[in-house]
Amino acid sequence: MDHNGHHHPTPDPAGHHDHSSAAPAATWGMAAQATLHCLTGCAIGEVLGMVIGTAVGLSDLATVALAVALAFVFGYALTMRGVLRAGVGFRSALKVALAADTISIAVMEILDNAVMLTVPGAMEAGLASWVFWVSLAGALLVAFVLTTPVNKWLISRGKGHAVIHQYHQGH
Repeated sequence: MDHNGHHHPTPDPAGHHDHSSAAPAATWGMAAQATLHCLTGCAIGEVLGMVIGTAVGLSDLATVALAVALAFVFGYALTMRGVLRAGVGFRSALKVALAADTISIAVMEILDNAVMLTVPGAMEAGLASWVFWVSLAGALLVAFVLTTPVNKWLISRGKGHAVIHQYHQGH
């Protein structure tokens, strides 16, 4: 609404109209919840990629590429699961997931893999080594802490996880 009380809907990228008066008020709790949601998918894909890459002897670059690809797949899949449950079609759910998670997953993956690649011996440690698992847990923690402000900024602008709130009951 403008200062005279008139409502002016604004179009969203999908061509729909936003009938709310402003972007949601982004709280640190909302941002942390969005980041935790993203981290869940990222962690599943990241761990699976690191485990597969390490187990079959892929190079560091190939292992990281596999881990990143799987992090995006699982991150999008978790978001789509909730949106599909709300009765939205597959193509629409995919568009929502891409809009909601792409920036968050990208930031998280850059941070997470940067930590894994810079911790001495983390990539070479192997799956039986505590160095590998502690490094991976630390990398995910760093990614969570540094991605939360990004998600808060996105939500405050009606982007990121703000786009999926209309599909969730009780959030």
